[in-house]
Amino acid sequence: MPDSFPHSPASLGVDLRALRKSRGMTLRQLSEKTGWSVGWISQVERDISHPSVEDLKGLAKALEVPLSLFFGQAPAVREEEGFVVRADARRRIGTGENGLTEELLSPDLTDDFEVFQSTFAPRTRRDSYEQRATQEVGYLVSGQLRLWVGARQFDLNPGDSFRIRGEAYRWENPQGVPAVVIWVIAPPVY
Repeated sequence: MPDSFPHSPASLGVDLRALRKSRGMTLRQLSEKTGWSVGWISQVERDISHPSVEDLKGLAKALEVPLSLFFGQAPAVREEEGFVVRADARRRIGTGENGLTEELLSPDLTDDFEVFQSTFAPRTRRDSYEQRATQEVGYLVSGQLRLWVGARQFDLNPGDSFRIRGEAYRWENPQGVPAVVIWVIAPPVY
């Protein structure tokens, strides 16, 4: 494999293992999807081998996650690793499409659920429906959000919460200010 990328998160190995397992994939299945050996992938999961950016692109594609998930995390103080995520050390996830910015609030991806924050830019929307095999609970911290779950429309205000159980959904921020939502999702999708 090419030279490793020096800025990947300290939790890369455990995150990779958690992502693989959350998708019900064995090392062999991931090996078949990427074309890399079971041994090398196992070494990456144990932080023995360090993948290059190109390797991470292949892993992201095989695991169906954004490449950004593997970057953007500031180093944690040793005593806080795995316990605390400081506001300035959140890992940005997603592509930023449609005016949506997402940050991982969980310390890593090893839990049975994940917590993240979504910021919906003013006057943005997702026109197509998205559907995931998850249970998701969202809490609107600020702004306003219009949410469609199936054919039902909900207009949400700060303090409102909602649940999506594998249904198709889409959203719109109709206001001139950002809308911020905190999500808890199980099983993890990132």
